[in-house]
Amino acid sequence: MVGLPMKSLLVLFSYHHKNTEKIAKVFAKVLDAQIKTPEQINPDELQDYNLVGFGSGIYSDKHHKSLLNLADKIPQVTNRKAFIFSTSAMMGEDKVAKDHSMLREKLQFKGYMIVDEFACKGFNTNSFLKYLGGMNKGRPNAEDLKHAEEFAQSLKQNL
Repeated sequence: MVGLPMKSLLVLFSYHHKNTEKIAKVFAKVLDAQIKTPEQINPDELQDYNLVGFGSGIYSDKHHKSLLNLADKIPQVTNRKAFIFSTSAMMGEDKVAKDHSMLREKLQFKGYMIVDEFACKGFNTNSFLKYLGGMNKGRPNAEDLKHAEEFAQSLKQNL
């Protein structure tokens, strides 16, 4: 089975400032992956991919509900790899692990092996922040996108 092309897909929900979409586009380029929204996915089609990335902004300490709902509908899989990504206002290793926990648990329950996770700051104008000009203006920035590219290269090499 050597030399079979790796088939990758990114499932993305990004709408406020397209923060997470900026990251996903970098991943897509490196991994030669398509980007689809949760609504564009038939859960059964996920079995056609060797690697699936699931990502969105973080809303109330978790991924967007459309991504979580899709994870509930995915059929059981074996030998399938996934990674999780996000952008959010606040960072920190413990915070990211907590923010990703609900999606991670749903995917692992369905049989996915989570090979890695990526997170970076994103511009946020939710709730009262809009009156203050927002938080993390300009993020993800060039350095964040460089980290995203390195992350995707690492995924590609290790799979």
